Amino acid sequence: MIAVGMLQVLVYLLLVLALTPFLGGYLARVLSGERILLDRVLGPVERGIYRISGIDPAREQHWLAFAASLLAFNLVSVLVLYGLLRVQHLLPLNPQGLPQVPPELAFNTAISFVTNTNWQAYGGESTLSYFSQMVGLGVQNFASAATGMAVAAALARGFSRRAARTVGHFHVDLVRSVLYVLLPLSLVVAGLLVWQGVPQNFDPYVTADTLEGGRQVIAQGPVASQVAIKQLGTNGGGFFNVNSAHPYENPTPLANFVEMLTILLIPAALVVAFGRMVGDRRQGWAIFAAMAVMLTIGILVASWAESAGSLEGKEVRFGTAASALWAVATTAASNGSVNAMHDSFTPLGGMVALVNMLLGEVVFGGVGVGLTGMLVFVMLTVFIAGLMVGRTPEYLGKKIEAREVKLAVIAIIAFPLLLLGFAALAVTVPQGVAGITAPGPHGLSQTLYAYASAVGNNGSAFAGFNANTLYHDTAIGLAILFGRYAALIPVLAIAGGLVAKGTVPPSAGTFPTHGVLFVVLLVAVVVVVGGLTFFPVLALGPIAEHLAFVNGTLY
Repeated sequence: MIAVGMLQVLVYLLLVLALTPFLGGYLARVLSGERILLDRVLGPVERGIYRISGIDPAREQHWLAFAASLLAFNLVSVLVLYGLLRVQHLLPLNPQGLPQVPPELAFNTAISFVTNTNWQAYGGESTLSYFSQMVGLGVQNFASAATGMAVAAALARGFSRRAARTVGHFHVDLVRSVLYVLLPLSLVVAGLLVWQGVPQNFDPYVTADTLEGGRQVIAQGPVASQVAIKQLGTNGGGFFNVNSAHPYENPTPLANFVEMLTILLIPAALVVAFGRMVGDRRQGWAIFAAMAVMLTIGILVASWAESAGSLEGKEVRFGTAASALWAVATTAASNGSVNAMHDSFTPLGGMVALVNMLLGEVVFGGVGVGLTGMLVFVMLTVFIAGLMVGRTPEYLGKKIEAREVKLAVIAIIAFPLLLLGFAALAVTVPQGVAGITAPGPHGLSQTLYAYASAVGNNGSAFAGFNANTLYHDTAIGLAILFGRYAALIPVLAIAGGLVAKGTVPPSAGTFPTHGVLFVVLLVAVVVVVGGLTFFPVLALGPIAEHLAFVNGTLY
């Protein structure tokens, strides 16, 4: 069984590596506005959207206007989604007659899905109508992923353009990302999932008689379409309460493998697309290598930790290896979907998933934002390297000066400040402590995981944590909101500063950023920053639990 699991891991990593250059090249063409084959079909649709919306695609935006458009679009999205959830009992496609969503839960859910977090403090089949799932959450699955792609494109233009003023047009990047990338891929993946047995219907729930003489309600719905975009867009929100552990969301080993593959498909391809957009493919592959090294180490550690064979919280049809692989991929990619309950993992297995988020979710990360997060670490790395050789740091011919370093530090330090601040409150105030369901260090891990998932816009959880309370719905919603924009706005400001700069030719003192030495230094910076910041709380949580675990104490 261990050999089979390792073979699956190897095939998974090789497929990600094989598909990345093809999709990366396509993404580069889409985000650069180049003509592609789908223009013949979707070009008229794209131009029609611009005409209806009053958008001039040729008129690009300064980074401030780009950021303002992003914030305005997201604000309207939150308000519309909140309103829809509050009146879902009055809307169509609600065969079960589900009531309106409570205000605090609607607030949390609206913010969560608009920010690509998809944190769920509810059971989908018992809380949301088909209309809310499709028109509310489904639309935001596309829009939030496209928002991340737009920010990544803006930062790439900051590095590639010389002495310019604009970083692109937010709405154009948004529309092109949805039309030419997310929609076509979602149609293909949804078709594969339907073939494997995932439902796609509007039928009312079915009541069945069980062999024990009881009655069971079997939920239905438009599941395949939602699962496809939740995975491709690194959204992660499940149609059903138990997410991809549910046999209707994830019925077969092949469906399981396809869903795992789609988690990393676009985040990995965007890294290669970045190299193409800046005119140096080696830069993209260097960043890809750093991410792949950290991903592989995480998979090996988690698989080893879970290899004892405990199936608590895991689906028998997937086993421990596929459960560990999914847990690492979903937390590395800011996806948040699960096919096993992370609360039941061993302390070290759960810690790998937690560490992926504590590192800033830059191990491929979410669609777009993983790349931009890693590029922030890249700038910090070349700054450190510049100090070593006594030169002004440079990256892709652009000098990384005080303004860029300050903004990079703001983007990096905002994450631990928000996470540890919100988590400290949660383990201090009685309303926060009430959500913790496990004693000792595991209870601390539950809380830390929840707020790391929120601030990092991941969305997964230690399933034992009781988050559907007034306190946690509000606090987690605010953590999600601050975490999203504390990362995106500094990145856009960096793009705006870089795009106005000219380039300087490389010299003998220029630190090369495409070789093995740079990859090693980049990985070290990411790990050291995360390790120095979070090691004390990890020692009190999962590490302490592991030491107790090996001595026979369980929590």
